[in-house]
Amino acid sequence: MKVKKYIVLTVLFLLPLLVYIFFATGVNNFVKLPVLTTSVAELDGFQDIEGERPRLQNKITVLGFFGSDVGNKRANAFNLAHKIYKKNHQFDEFQFVILVTEDQQDQVAALLKELEQIEKTDNWKFAIGSPEQIEMVFQSLESTYALDENWSSDFVFIIDKERSLRGRDDDEDVTLLYGFNASDYAEINNKMGDDIKVVLAEYRLALKKYKSNREI
Repeated sequence: MKVKKYIVLTVLFLLPLLVYIFFATGVNNFVKLPVLTTSVAELDGFQDIEGERPRLQNKITVLGFFGSDVGNKRANAFNLAHKIYKKNHQFDEFQFVILVTEDQQDQVAALLKELEQIEKTDNWKFAIGSPEQIEMVFQSLESTYALDENWSSDFVFIIDKERSLRGRDDDEDVTLLYGFNASDYAEINNKMGDDIKVVLAEYRLALKKYKSNREI
């Protein structure tokens, strides 16, 4: 009996310490993802292939830039579809928005058909704009990256409901992590997958608190 009592006391003593260590070593899983840039440009002047105007405000957005190079970004789209979109698309206020040039409408339509085989693409938007409009939105991110000659990038970005860029300010590889390389399957599966969970959990918690307060 004394041995059992000793074991129980030991567990009770160690449990809070283990919980603290668990939280302390998994910062990105348990605290808000840092805001790296505020006031990301709204998508004024853009429209999707159905003529609707996608917006960033009040949405949690994965923002990408395929420019005039949609055909060469197919692998990136599939990585994102399998590892991010498919797992999270049912969250009401979650969306993908990929900025493309007007001459890419046929390629976009073909890619959407392929993506539809992975998951319904209701919350996946391809926003059409001019090269200048695409460049303006990209520059508003204030990242360390640049668009290539096709107004495209392998990097995708997490934008919150207030149009702030979320990322990491303590990444083990680059310290400031503004976006995620969609051509890198491991980075999308691991780093981006973890960070999307953090942002969605943050808003789920906020929603629960709001509902709880209204019921009081």
